[in-house]
Amino acid sequence: MSEDFLTGDRRPLTTVLAANLVSITGSCLTYMGVPWFVLQSTGSATAAGIVAFCTLVPVVLAALVGGPVIDRIGRRRVSVASDLACGVAVAAIPLLQFAGVLRFWMLCALMALTGLFRSPGETARSVLLPTLAARAGMPLSRAAGLYDGAARCAALTGSALGGVLIAALGAESVLLVDAATFVVAAPLFAFGVRGLPEAQPQRQVEATSLRAYRHELAEGYRFLAATPLLLGLCLMTLVTRGLDQGWSAVLLPVHAREEHGGAIHLGLLNAAFGICALTGALVYGAIGSRLRRWPVFTIAFLVAGLPRFAVAALTDRFAPLAVIMAVEGLAFGVLNPIMATVTYEAVPEELRSRVLSTTTAATQLVTPLGGLAAGFLADSAGLQSALVTFGGVYLLATLSPVIFPVWKRMDRSGPSHDTTATSLSSRGTGARPV
Repeated sequence: MSEDFLTGDRRPLTTVLAANLVSITGSCLTYMGVPWFVLQSTGSATAAGIVAFCTLVPVVLAALVGGPVIDRIGRRRVSVASDLACGVAVAAIPLLQFAGVLRFWMLCALMALTGLFRSPGETARSVLLPTLAARAGMPLSRAAGLYDGAARCAALTGSALGGVLIAALGAESVLLVDAATFVVAAPLFAFGVRGLPEAQPQRQVEATSLRAYRHELAEGYRFLAATPLLLGLCLMTLVTRGLDQGWSAVLLPVHAREEHGGAIHLGLLNAAFGICALTGALVYGAIGSRLRRWPVFTIAFLVAGLPRFAVAALTDRFAPLAVIMAVEGLAFGVLNPIMATVTYEAVPEELRSRVLSTTTAATQLVTPLGGLAAGFLADSAGLQSALVTFGGVYLLATLSPVIFPVWKRMDRSGPSHDTTATSLSSRGTGARPV
């Protein structure tokens, strides 16, 4: 155990992890509550897909242009404003429903607002991870595992709680609970990063202008284009995020409603996935610095793709689907810390907001279409055909780390170099594309 770990200040990292846990728990309640609310109100998988589309398009737009804004306004302010805005938008849905004036277009507009503000807030929090790990004297891979573990824990809590609350109180009441989580997360994060220089507005060489903004925005895209491994990660994630969105927003809720009896079973399936994803993230955080990344990533990616679609298409039994989702949860828990560690090692701190906004935009480009396509296929061709189609495309995507040599560059830095985030951050502008 390093001396830095024993003497480091872990309070900022702990507080930010707690804030992220609360915020993501609320987001998970939204992801469960809104599709279920739409299915109850309209009975249409296509309508659920449209709402998912309206939610995610603004995520992409905000990520496309938001990197320089985060640096100029400050990561602390952006994250707090993001949570508060999402809380207001989510709370408006049940309040308008209780008043009897909610229309479908209003629901789509409010969900679009949550997407617009969510992306900058998530980016603002995530780019601080190497700095927080450095203060804690912790290996970056361990901090990435804990960060993803907090998100997985939130997904577990939100999924289990969401299924029970939807069944007991209705989807509208769940959304009110969701709004409250954002109100709690905002001041918690603000307190955690108080006084942290990297969380404040970054000093800019050029004065604020459209020309300066375009230059700063272009830096993120140029860095991504010049870094083959990061570009490969973005292209792979672009495809799989869309397929995952179709699964979580449409195919799994429809399958749970038609085959397994309702929201409680949906919550249990998501909980099984969440428990194992949390376990995978924490285990990788503990031992990941001693493992080669490419083989672990490749195996986990193959496990995480096709199987759930195939099992759901081939059987209507609950137990096999719960088992396969648990296995895939373990695999997914490993994937995100590896991708995060590779990204943080490749990108210098002063470009992190811009590059991570760029990668978010790149990976989310197809995501809004995933729910839309899944809803259309489920209504027009049937649920089984939609599951087979999505699973087949996912299998092709999971083969990319096996086929293309660039993925082996994950191990170029090597486990032996993943010591502490302090040594990483000390390289500063000396970081080079992987």
